[in-house]
Amino acid sequence: MPVPTEAARLAERERPAQAAVMYQRWRDLLFLHWAWDAKELQRTLPPGLTIDTFQGRGWLGIVPFAMQGVRPRFCPPIPGISNFFELNVRTYVYDAQGRPGVWFYSLDANQWLGVTVARTLFHLPYFHAAIAVRPGTAPEIDYRSRRKGSSATSRYVYRMPEPAALAEAEPGTLEFFLVERYRLFARHPSSGVLFTGRVWHEPYRIGPAAVTTWDDGPAKLDGFDCQGRAPDHVCAAPGPDVTVFPLEPVAAPAGVLADPDTSLAPDALPA
Repeated sequence: MPVPTEAARLAERERPAQAAVMYQRWRDLLFLHWAWDAKELQRTLPPGLTIDTFQGRGWLGIVPFAMQGVRPRFCPPIPGISNFFELNVRTYVYDAQGRPGVWFYSLDANQWLGVTVARTLFHLPYFHAAIAVRPGTAPEIDYRSRRKGSSATSRYVYRMPEPAALAEAEPGTLEFFLVERYRLFARHPSSGVLFTGRVWHEPYRIGPAAVTTWDDGPAKLDGFDCQGRAPDHVCAAPGPDVTVFPLEPVAAPAGVLADPDTSLAPDALPA
């Protein structure tokens, strides 16, 4: 598979030409990343995807944040449904066309309806979780999450960067590799068909986050043990307004059979 070029990575930031299907806002994102053995990560991926690496290393991320104003294109936000919290565990991949994106191992959210819809229609590994975010001494955030069925609560206490410390990630840097992702991949659980979906937003403005409490518990639930090792990279972003575009099936790589029936493809993809 062709490795993504710098031009391909920059092209992903262009707004797609098709009509949007959903709008949402991502707020107060904390990005915690661990360098990981690329071969180990590759073994967890479905056919058709390859681990994307930076200087030969794969990366595993935990990202807690707030989702706000989540709504379909022709529907206003719905009180009690459109705002919730999410925490995802992810890695970075590319497909047979050299298109870089995100592969999610899990997405925990405290909105049961959103979890049900996402799992049923979007083929994403969403899990219902109890999540509470308590404002600390401003601008500190105290974020706590416990996945349903788990007895462990993961906690993240962090301060968002000051506005003067925020800047766009420069192409070619590790920060750009980790956060400037505008595509994700999802696999239909029964047919095995691989889908890809695009989002568009202004480039992240990121900065250093002062993290006093962190937890790798969500990664452990997904089979990854950081063994108490602190994250290798930490940053945060106030977050962008996001436009979501339709999913489309990914052509199966040569020699891989997939169910040609794509009638179950979802119309939209949440973050």
